[in-house]
Amino acid sequence: MSPPRVSLRLLGVPAIDGGRDAAALLTRPKRFAVLAWLTAAQPAGPQRRDRALVLFWPEQDDASARNALRQSLHAIRAALGEDALVSRGDDTIGVNPTVVASDVAAFHEAVARGHLARALELYRGDLLDGLHVRADGFERWLAGERDRLREAAADAAWSLASKFESGGDPTSASRWARRTARLARTDERRVRRVLQLLDRAGDRAGAVQVYEEFAAYLREEFDVEPSEETRRLIAAVRRGAASA
Repeated sequence: MSPPRVSLRLLGVPAIDGGRDAAALLTRPKRFAVLAWLTAAQPAGPQRRDRALVLFWPEQDDASARNALRQSLHAIRAALGEDALVSRGDDTIGVNPTVVASDVAAFHEAVARGHLARALELYRGDLLDGLHVRADGFERWLAGERDRLREAAADAAWSLASKFESGGDPTSASRWARRTARLARTDERRVRRVLQLLDRAGDRAGAVQVYEEFAAYLREEFDVEPSEETRRLIAAVRRGAASA
């Protein structure tokens, strides 16, 4: 079987390769968003057309919204090929996985197979980083999906950190623990576990850096400080007493 001729990068800054005029889709954010949603929505597979109308054109009447969807699907087929999309009657529409491959699908498969390092290689950043469309329903879906994918990546990184710590490889454990902290963002309990692992690994400088980046993120995004428990922990790390 021939490999898919179209490749979508949806994790991090979006990119597309292959097809007749794939790059043109990136100049039309809503049409690219429709393609991305069809590709990344869970459970994977064909999606209901009615759902697309609610996500992308809720302000339009039914006839206008359906026409807008038809135009978007026509543009996707024109750019990627008629066989890039599959439909079941008038109810559902989906991406043909034998034609269109995506890093999101590959990420989910790698996690399911336990290929965690590969999954984290694929996770280059938030889903559709930098893509903005004027569609509140889609933006809400995107925010939720970003959170789920980021959490799955954080779980994968922490599993690798724990595996390497148990296997007596503190250097690799520290590397994956720091990746966990960058992905966890506001999960303070997980950040504390990262600080403790880094301290056990003898990477106190790394622990301090993780704490400072976490504290800066909280101040910038939420105008709050880390909890007293986290501040006590980093103070103990700095004194060399956290794992004593």
